[in-house]
Amino acid sequence: MPSPGQCATHSNSPTMSTSTRLSCVRRRRRIDAIHLTAVLTGIALAVTPAGLTLPSTPILAEEPMTQQDHPYVGLWVTGDRHIRHELLPNGRYDEARGDRESAYRGRYEVRGNHIEYWDDTGFTADGEFVEGVLHHAGMILYRQR
Repeated sequence: MPSPGQCATHSNSPTMSTSTRLSCVRRRRRIDAIHLTAVLTGIALAVTPAGLTLPSTPILAEEPMTQQDHPYVGLWVTGDRHIRHELLPNGRYDEARGDRESAYRGRYEVRGNHIEYWDDTGFTADGEFVEGVLHHAGMILYRQR
C-alpha cells in the first residue's frame, strides 16, 4: 500500500501504477469515512501529512444545546401578531403568517443566544435573542406567554 505522502504528492502522476492509484483512492475513501464518522459523533480529528489521527483524549466538538433544554422553546409573535413563530421542543419550528397556518416549517438549532433555521423548502435564516426578544429576518418577535 502506498504511503499517505505518496498518495498526496503523486496521485495524478502518469507514472503511478493503476493498482497504486486505486490504493490511494481507497485510502482517501477510508479517511473520508473516518472524518464523516467523527463529524457525526462530535469527535475532533487532527489532520497531519500522514493522514487523520485521533487525539489521545477525544475532544468533543461544541454541541448545540438540546432543543428541550434551551429557554426559548415556545411561541414568538410580532407586535401585530401577524407572524407567529413556534419553536417546538423537538428542534422543529412552525411559522404562521396571518391566516396562513404552517406557512413555513423546518428545523432549528440554538447555540447560546443565536438561532439557525433550515426551512423544509431549503431556505436558511438566523436570528439573535436579545434581552428576551427574538430578532429574526428583520422582524422583532416577542415571547407569547
